[in-house]
Amino acid sequence: METSLGNPAVCAAILAALDAAGVAFELIEHAPLTSTAHAAELRGTPLEIGGKALVMKADDRFHVVVASSAARLKSRFFRKSVGARRLRFATRTELAEMTGLVPGCVPPFGTPILPFALHADRGLLDRERIAFTPGLRTCSIVMASADWLATAQPRLGDFLDTTA
Repeated sequence: METSLGNPAVCAAILAALDAAGVAFELIEHAPLTSTAHAAELRGTPLEIGGKALVMKADDRFHVVVASSAARLKSRFFRKSVGARRLRFATRTELAEMTGLVPGCVPPFGTPILPFALHADRGLLDRERIAFTPGLRTCSIVMASADWLATAQPRLGDFLDTTA
């Protein structure tokens, strides 16, 4: 069920998965997020620990790609890692139809929470904590990165341009 704030069922599924895994996390309720910088401000966390999740279509398959909110994804790196010829962001309509989510509230989870393969930039391993929206623009989760990695089980790769 999509709303302009996200999908409560996705949030509930993430909370249940974290509880089932027995990992500690902080749930923060706040005003609707408008950007990654706004999210960091409302959470009271550094921008760098934000886990920005993007739904990308590589050829004919959708994927979730996660990187630090302070970084820029280099799409050609991701495209090469999945062996795709074409890559683009999911449209707002595709995102809503497949997940009930709106841009800005995509959580860093794949199957079984979202129907996509999950990929994460290897740089997230260097972060002690990760902060993200669990499918709603009005709340955030902050937790140990190691616990998120163990629970979400993303495929790791190098998707950021570090030459700048």
